[in-house]
Amino acid sequence: MDERLKRQLAFALEIDKEKNVFRQTHLSGQGRNENDAEHAWHMAVMAYLLKEYANEEIDIAKTMIMCLIHDIVEIDAGDTYAYDPEAKKTQKEREQRAKERLFGMLPEDQREELTALFEEFEALQSPEARFVRAMDNLQPLLLNNSNNGGDWKAHGVSAEQVYARQRQTKAGSVILYEVTDDILQENVRKGNLKKAE
Repeated sequence: MDERLKRQLAFALEIDKEKNVFRQTHLSGQGRNENDAEHAWHMAVMAYLLKEYANEEIDIAKTMIMCLIHDIVEIDAGDTYAYDPEAKKTQKEREQRAKERLFGMLPEDQREELTALFEEFEALQSPEARFVRAMDNLQPLLLNNSNNGGDWKAHGVSAEQVYARQRQTKAGSVILYEVTDDILQENVRKGNLKKAE
């Protein structure tokens, strides 16, 4: 086996660890916590299904790959809960180290390609990145809504906090942001999200 293939297979095996990174979000139907790999897969399928609602024309293959790799760094960095301000302070540093180690396992051309895609997503530099961010916001919102806001209630999350995060959805899809707004308003009415004080 040549060195290139060895490196590709080593990376393929390493990313299996993403299945062991558990998120705060629970599966629909009050299931267990979802893992990062499930989240990424779900986002990629959603991106394909909902691509017609992107604000701009997108390359769907690029979008789906971006969905699939956007949280690989959490193998080393761990999942940072969206509403945990303390963990957010060190997130960039942890993810930078993880990105260098994990993508550094690959042959140089693929390391550069996946690093560029990851950085493009983080910086929201393209229509694809903005749509992936919309999926990254919408996917856990749909799960949480299906669970009667259980994760928001468990963490005492306010509507203001969720809206602050969801505003990025609008940059990827105005239509999906409108759906998000409807879901959030319903959860405020039900008391699943605390109102701003």
